[in-house]
Amino acid sequence: MSSSSSVRISLSFIFLALLISPAISQTCKSQTFSGDKTYPHCLDLPQLKAFLHYSYDASNTTLAVVFSAPPAKPGGWIAWAINPKATGMVGSQTLVAYKDPGNGVAVVKTLNISSYSSLIPSKLAFDVWDMKAEEAARDGGSLRIFARVKVPADLVAKGKVNQVWQVGPELGPGGMIGRHAFDSANLASMSSLDLKGDNSGGTISGGDEVNAKIKNRNIHGILNAVSWGILFPIGAIIARYMRVFESADPAWFYLHVSCQFSAYVIGVAGWATGLKLGNESEGIRFSAHRNIGIALFTLATIQMFAMLLRPKKDHKYRFYWNIYHHGVGYAILTLGIINVFKGLNILKPQDTYKTAYIAVIAVLGGIALLLEAITWVVVLKRKSNNSMKPLRT
Repeated sequence: MSSSSSVRISLSFIFLALLISPAISQTCKSQTFSGDKTYPHCLDLPQLKAFLHYSYDASNTTLAVVFSAPPAKPGGWIAWAINPKATGMVGSQTLVAYKDPGNGVAVVKTLNISSYSSLIPSKLAFDVWDMKAEEAARDGGSLRIFARVKVPADLVAKGKVNQVWQVGPELGPGGMIGRHAFDSANLASMSSLDLKGDNSGGTISGGDEVNAKIKNRNIHGILNAVSWGILFPIGAIIARYMRVFESADPAWFYLHVSCQFSAYVIGVAGWATGLKLGNESEGIRFSAHRNIGIALFTLATIQMFAMLLRPKKDHKYRFYWNIYHHGVGYAILTLGIINVFKGLNILKPQDTYKTAYIAVIAVLGGIALLLEAITWVVVLKRKSNNSMKPLRT
């Protein structure tokens, strides 16, 4: 074998090793960090490529932790927290690490998160000491938080703590912590850390609750996309264009009512799941999406009850009822489509879902344009024929 072949083979093995080694190294057991303290237990947390090393001293109820995770963006932040009362971020006693924009040194701050609108440094509800942060250059720029926590007595009695972790983008003006993403991984980054027994290892639980929330969010999105975003537009198309054809009367009316009533029932179910999600997600508010949803429910409910007051065709108030009915209907149509897109931006599903909905709306829009042209031809032709009829003497 020639020397050049040996060199090529050696380089190939080195390149292969470089490709494989990062994947192998990304476990909690293979990590090393500064300091002489040891942490006998470690966990590969299931979300956000995060790791937790810890030890628990039952004699003085002290939990020593090292939390590691890559920020969402360069210059971003990471956070690890204990929530004494609930499982989410609101109410969490939080340790946040980021690189100081001035000198680039990693620092750690404490946040008592009472709501998502108040993310400013504040004292925690329990004692914490030996806090420090460092950047792990070998782990792709991950940040690490070191701390010792005095576990509250009520949590000691339970034998477990609710832990929450998160990563976020760059800091905002004045060093304010920026809002993190609301992808499924971010919403699922919470679990119960078991401190019972001989501390031979911690266990992670709570996944079923997180999965239930994600499932409810998806159900909420599907119900509202089908009702406000698809069925209501179809019902409006039926009412506007089928009524022009005399042979379609009264079939168009029953189709229109059936479509809109079905859309209303499904929409109310979607609206109710939205309220439930809001109550379960304290501190998380999507005000525009929520307010449009309330407006849609209100307008659609008024529209349903207005059908009971529908005057006959020859009634003197029918003209005004038609103006009201059409105006409210087009308002529901417009707000419904807008809110579906706002919901998609919140849920952030795969691009195929958003593309599919855009395709559905485009097809319905194309059908509406085609029918608009056809019905104008029919109406103009009908008027022309009526004007050519001879007057009776």
